[in-house]
Amino acid sequence: MSDQSPPPRPVREPTYLDAFVPLVTLAVLIAGSVMLFGLDAISGPLQVAIFLTAMATALILLKNGHAWQEIAEAGRRGVSSVVGAIFILFAVGALIGTWNMSGTIPTMVYYGLEFISPGWFYLATVLICGGIALGIGSSWTTAGTIGVGLVGLAGLLGISPAITAGAVISGAYLGDKLSPLSETSILAAQITGNDIFVHLRAQAWSSVPAFIIALAVFAALGATQGSGYSEMVIQSELASLDTLFWITPLNLLPLALLVALSVLKVPPSLAIIAAALMAGIMAALVQPEAVLRFVADPDLGAPAVFIKGIWMALANGYQANSGIPVVDALLSRGGMDSMLLTIWLIIGALVLGTLLDEFGLLSKLITPVLTQAKSTGQLTGTVIGTAFGLNVVSGDQYVALVLPARIFRAEFEKRGLATTNLSRAVADGGTVTSPLVPWNSCGAYMAAVLGVPTMLYAPFCIFNIASPLLTLGYGFTGFKMEKRAAPPSPRSNIPVGLNGP
Repeated sequence: MSDQSPPPRPVREPTYLDAFVPLVTLAVLIAGSVMLFGLDAISGPLQVAIFLTAMATALILLKNGHAWQEIAEAGRRGVSSVVGAIFILFAVGALIGTWNMSGTIPTMVYYGLEFISPGWFYLATVLICGGIALGIGSSWTTAGTIGVGLVGLAGLLGISPAITAGAVISGAYLGDKLSPLSETSILAAQITGNDIFVHLRAQAWSSVPAFIIALAVFAALGATQGSGYSEMVIQSELASLDTLFWITPLNLLPLALLVALSVLKVPPSLAIIAAALMAGIMAALVQPEAVLRFVADPDLGAPAVFIKGIWMALANGYQANSGIPVVDALLSRGGMDSMLLTIWLIIGALVLGTLLDEFGLLSKLITPVLTQAKSTGQLTGTVIGTAFGLNVVSGDQYVALVLPARIFRAEFEKRGLATTNLSRAVADGGTVTSPLVPWNSCGAYMAAVLGVPTMLYAPFCIFNIASPLLTLGYGFTGFKMEKRAAPPSPRSNIPVGLNGP
């Protein structure tokens, strides 16, 4: 009797049907969740749809001879690639809670109510967020801090939070594309073999016109949409904020700390949690009455009640009780637990995307498309379409950035095109479109921190829509499609799935 174990099952290459089934399953389940639950789909049904699609993909891989241990290990790698983003999400949730309790967000809103007119509010929003994002190089940090205050302020002014969220994201992603401090810009340059400043100059040809278009659109929207609130109502809200908190420029110190740490390139999660803790300590010193109202535990002494208040704001967010619904809705937010639904969504999307990528299901679909891209315009369109498609099916902007750059780089060099054309196309197709997909890590993050569903703000992300369209136009017209002047360099071996935005 032989003790030898049976030989391993042969592994078969995926067929086109294998590659299509997960995409069709995902589309059907997502459409079903949106039809049945509407905007509430993000609260669980969408996550279930993505996990069921991941299970269907795993069954296809088992059918093709892959071992369950191999599939599970790939899923673990997908989750590990997003650990950095999870830490950022928890830190931002904590920051929103303590910034509300410390008066940081109320102070930003208070000054905004006094000085920003509804007629040019959208324009001011996109300019403010664009300037901050260019300085710190992070769309997530910009949206999760000043963006939160601006969207809340829009609600108090009686103008559209969805349009404001689109303006926040438009400005934030200008920095993600044109700042030399941006991780996505650095990555796009590295994987295409370009100097960062050469890459940024190429980016400017789509980013600057797209930003000008965004400015014009938001200026027009502001001019045609006045405030829905009277001056009396605004004064009532100002008085409410002034009663609940001591409004002083000192409350903006946590924001100054966050900007300084970001410029110094402190890791985002550490910078954000430091600003959150500083705000919590400031709340005990500057806003003691707000903390006492929040905790509402008369049996605790002063030191204990302040510690408990900071802890509660970090974990579960701050709760206001001003009696004015829009003020309470603005300030009663935050906490690490508020990010759990978003993290659930991101984990599911990353597991699915990793299975599709590592087992060749994505390349099975992409390779034939490449052979049909005969002209420069078609090639550019294929890169942008692939990058956006990867944002949809993988749920991660880094996969959408890195994978097309690796797949198409040799083709660009073969056709005598400078790889700056490729870096611009993958950034416009991958980076800036990521917040337009509800289950993408960026779309889920923006919806969570801004409090506006992705499907509502997406039509107003003017910069994010205009950038890839401009690059596509350049591909078909040949404008600013630079020729390659040097021999091709070796293809990049940078792995897919980097941490943190």
